[in-house]
Amino acid sequence: MNNRMWKKQVRIALAALLAVMLAGPAAAQTREQAKRIYDRLAGVPPTESVLNAMVNNTGTDPVCVSNGVTGPTCAAYIAMEDPSFYNVTLKNFAAPWTNRDQSVFVPLNDYVATVIGMIRDDADFRTVLSADLQYVGRAGTVSAAPAANNNNHYEQLEAGNHDLKTVLEPTTQSSINGIPSTATAGVITSRAAAEAFFVAGTNRAMFRFTMVNHFCTDMEQLHDPKLSPDRIRQDVSRSPGGDSRLFLNNCVGCHTGMDPMAQAFAYYNYDEAGGAIQYTAGNVQPKYFNNDANFPQGFRTPDDHWTNYWRTGQNRYLDFYGPGIGDDFGAKTLGVELSNSNQFASCQVKKVFKAVCLREPETSNDHSRVDTILQSIGQGPINMKQVFANTAEYCMGQ
Repeated sequence: MNNRMWKKQVRIALAALLAVMLAGPAAAQTREQAKRIYDRLAGVPPTESVLNAMVNNTGTDPVCVSNGVTGPTCAAYIAMEDPSFYNVTLKNFAAPWTNRDQSVFVPLNDYVATVIGMIRDDADFRTVLSADLQYVGRAGTVSAAPAANNNNHYEQLEAGNHDLKTVLEPTTQSSINGIPSTATAGVITSRAAAEAFFVAGTNRAMFRFTMVNHFCTDMEQLHDPKLSPDRIRQDVSRSPGGDSRLFLNNCVGCHTGMDPMAQAFAYYNYDEAGGAIQYTAGNVQPKYFNNDANFPQGFRTPDDHWTNYWRTGQNRYLDFYGPGIGDDFGAKTLGVELSNSNQFASCQVKKVFKAVCLREPETSNDHSRVDTILQSIGQGPINMKQVFANTAEYCMGQ
């Protein structure tokens, strides 16, 4: 063998070795990315066969074919087939929305089960605040039937560690809680939400926590003192502590937007003794007249007519694009109004980002990805499973 041929073979051997060296870390990194996707979505380690399917996926997996996805998105859909995605990840995702302490440590309930079921079934998540919908365990799964006055059915589902991905079935909320279908408003009128936010008080809590949970904003962030105060109720003093400036500069800014929309809940209450939601069609709940002597000239609630003053003013950035004009009757139509807004969509994406990436969006790249996912939604249906998949793909690392 002459020197030239020997050098050529050495170069070929070195090139082959270099290719192997470069390919090794790339494959290992892809495997690590797949494992990270699974960990973030399911919260448990994948089996070797599932991990191999995620790494080597070509979009031919039945789950990916049915959803029309490939690559890392396909890997995410494979991960979401794990029961833990529903029993743990989604349960913890929705649980804080059901209580005033924003605690994840609450029993499974109708609110959480409905969120889980809607995500599993690819339902348009914009209907979560308006649909006559409730997810329950399949008949015979547990001994306790779904009830309007207790949470036994859901607590038994959780205690039995039943696979929520398999056993949850949709039904009408009105058939369980006994209120008319026209008065249902998705999770707003769930038993869990009623117990937390319609109990006692003045029903403003329901509106405030709907903002916190589904708009990712609290009332202070929506403060607008320039709107008309004509719908602020009688219980709000116009001179708290004898100083009208406190009302004009502080109180009015929240109540101008909140009170006209919280009027949608005028017929609702949670009966602590009976343990169930109440709906008194045509009769305003007495709580709406609490402390009416504070300012008798204030607004006295006559019905459940609501108006969205935020369609104008500084909060128009919330971008309501619903079918109405921001003025209607009842909780159902208010739920449609709120969920058909860019702020609602943005909040869902940000909550998923935090749940999957384990942090708020921080960097310019983070915000760019959130914007990209929002643009893919536009003003159309919100498929939360797709949001989870797209977010997991981003947070799988490089």
